[in-house]
Amino acid sequence: MSPPDQPATRRPWTGPAESFALLTSLRVPAATSARGVLPWAPLVGLVLGGAAAAAAWAAGRAVSPLVGAVLAIAVLAALTRGLHLDGLADTADGLGPLRGREKALAVMRAGDVGPFGVVTLVLTLLLQVGCLAHLLTLDGGWLALPVATVAARVAMARTGLPGVPIAQGSSLGQAVAGTVSRGWLAGAALVTAALAAGGALLVGRDGPVAALGLIAAVAAGLGSSEALFSRARTRLGGVNGDVMGAMGEVTAAVTLLSAAVLLG
Repeated sequence: MSPPDQPATRRPWTGPAESFALLTSLRVPAATSARGVLPWAPLVGLVLGGAAAAAAWAAGRAVSPLVGAVLAIAVLAALTRGLHLDGLADTADGLGPLRGREKALAVMRAGDVGPFGVVTLVLTLLLQVGCLAHLLTLDGGWLALPVATVAARVAMARTGLPGVPIAQGSSLGQAVAGTVSRGWLAGAALVTAALAAGGALLVGRDGPVAALGLIAAVAAGLGSSEALFSRARTRLGGVNGDVMGAMGEVTAAVTLLSAAVLLG
């Protein structure tokens, strides 16, 4: 009989279950492998973004847009166990100061967070909250949140393409290496653009303009993650779990910022 992680015995829901098990705090049966984590990450982003957007919309109407924005970001942090935020802080500590590759990786593996990590984490959260608070004052502006969370997981899925270098000592990086095909990633990016455009046309006051604005915001977010990926590849020799999380948080922040600028 084949091992449980072989393609012959995998069920259609195995990949999504693996992704939800690793990337969220939801109670999902333990995964037998990491093969489905990155390919199905955009689906995880859609579910998390929907939950956070619902909280933002409800609190924004009941209290204020600022409270709605803070609550939404808190929901995302809770549902992801803060893993991506931790990755952002560790990556900032590794890439920030002028140190060699081995020292940078050692710093990222350490359990504490340094000044670069703290400053980056605080500023990124403030940027996300501030931009989302503004978007919640716009007609249909809440849609930017699920779009941003999906785009963030598309950026993370990019690290699973064949040939992506893995940083030394990264067990997660090795486990997910080559698990995402180029066709699958392109499809995920197109679905994200369709989500942005279709949602804007349905709920926005200026549908076509909002659709183009959200698509441009996604492009800006993904472009920022590519810049971070390039820096990590040069400085660290490749990606690891921390860099994956950082790419997601940076993508989300820049997508929200661009949407706030283009839609507001």
